[in-house]
Amino acid sequence: MEWVETTAKTVEAAKDAALDRLGVAADEAEFEVLEEPRPGLFGRTRGEARVRARVQPAQVRPKQERRRRSSKDKDRAASKGRNGSGSSTRAAAATDVAPVEDSEPVEVQDAPTTERSNGRDTSTRRQDRSSNKSQEKTMSNDEREPSPVTPQEVGDAAVAFMDGLTAAFGATATSELHVDGTELDVHVSGEGLGLLVGPGGRTLNAIQDLARVSAQRRLGDHDTRLRIDVAGYRARRNEALTRFAADVAASVRESGSARALEPMSSSDRKVIHDALNEEEGVSSRSEGDDPNRRNVVVPD
Repeated sequence: MEWVETTAKTVEAAKDAALDRLGVAADEAEFEVLEEPRPGLFGRTRGEARVRARVQPAQVRPKQERRRRSSKDKDRAASKGRNGSGSSTRAAAATDVAPVEDSEPVEVQDAPTTERSNGRDTSTRRQDRSSNKSQEKTMSNDEREPSPVTPQEVGDAAVAFMDGLTAAFGATATSELHVDGTELDVHVSGEGLGLLVGPGGRTLNAIQDLARVSAQRRLGDHDTRLRIDVAGYRARRNEALTRFAADVAASVRESGSARALEPMSSSDRKVIHDALNEEEGVSSRSEGDDPNRRNVVVPD
């Protein structure tokens, strides 16, 4: 996913604007603060905050590693069963206490007893892990290894997923892929597809997330943005939201008072923001936390 840059009076406002442009929640994005407002006279600030952000690539564990860990766990369990059945019975009979080897966790360094007896070391490890994650998030595109997966491969995997899903629902439908750089759009058309949309498009959003995860598990990590539309729902939804934003803008201009809208998904909030950017005399921002995050329209 490519980086987007936003500016605002504060860093947090710039981050909010970036989230709305990306159409994701805060925990799904990574940020880099390029410039912060400078302090001026009488407590005022000079300049604007400038932030760049992008959708955080998902880290998928290779299938070979999962198989290797699974077989290793099986061998360990089988070995414990052969070696510990006779000796643990004799030890329990002699001491009336369960043998230590059956009660200790497999990975000693993550055992609860270690965390309780040495809280300072555990805290240090957590801080180190947090620091490492922060360093990873500030890496530029040049420092990250390019993904070996092409957008076309990801799109084909999404089409295969949607074809299988519609067939499982007993619907007759066709899926069409449109590729624009790293932007992927899959349009599903057919009859009787309302069940795949759901109230307010919530079922469709869940299906879109499942298609993305399915492609990642099959192909590994990739830098693409996938959107799925069923029976033209998103196009009709965007048109309705655009008309609604125009009506709200007119109301705010006339009253001169800010207006908070109902909570919406990140994709719907982005449509509202984009529509209000074309309106004169008003601006918008996002407030609150998901799933109660909403647009607020204010007069300029």
